[in-house]
Amino acid sequence: MAHGSRDPRAAAAVEALLDRARAARPGLDVRAAYLDHAAPTLTGALSGLDEAVVVPLLLTAAYHSRVDIPAALREAVARRPRLRVACGPTLGPHPLLTAALERRLAEAGVAIGDPDVAVVLVSAGSSDARANRVVGRIARQWARSRRWWSVTAAYASAAAPTPEQEVLRLVRAGAPRVVVAPYLLAPGHFADKVERDTRAAGAEAVADVLGPAPELVDVVLERYAQARHPRGAEATA
Repeated sequence: MAHGSRDPRAAAAVEALLDRARAARPGLDVRAAYLDHAAPTLTGALSGLDEAVVVPLLLTAAYHSRVDIPAALREAVARRPRLRVACGPTLGPHPLLTAALERRLAEAGVAIGDPDVAVVLVSAGSSDARANRVVGRIARQWARSRRWWSVTAAYASAAAPTPEQEVLRLVRAGAPRVVVAPYLLAPGHFADKVERDTRAAGAEAVADVLGPAPELVDVVLERYAQARHPRGAEATA
């Protein structure tokens, strides 16, 4: 279940991710659903099913995962009381997402762990401070695991610093090269704005969104397993 967007590229990215999940697990019925701006809704996606697992295609746990998705689940079950639905955790945080970020940076020509490179990790941003703190923690952990000049977080909305502010700060601080790693699932308004504004601010490279990266496929299937067999998943995590 993804957030949904008026931009058709977003749904195309979700479907590409799910196509890879289908290929990895032949026979598994994998359906897309959207909270807003796109079809089908969760109720529509659950049509004809007696049992299902909902995997939130969200990179941090915030309002949508804590409020909107549970509300959509309650509505679906109210319409069909015999329907059994389990809900998995959001995709992030997860170590494989950092691997996917590095994949996208490498595709943009960035040498991974280059000590002359400052990385700006850009998330959509949230009014939920807990979600923003998670992104900051991911940045700090990534910085510790590699020899980057630095890794710092920025937010496309609802929090500070903005991506262009952070790029400008790093340029003025003397970072030899500044690159941007979008912690975004799909293309759309935020991704376009981040690329435009950070390049104007001095970013040397802006990686692509995560999209259907192979690492995300693995995370989707892991979250599915955790929801379907929570005790077993915890025991093997």
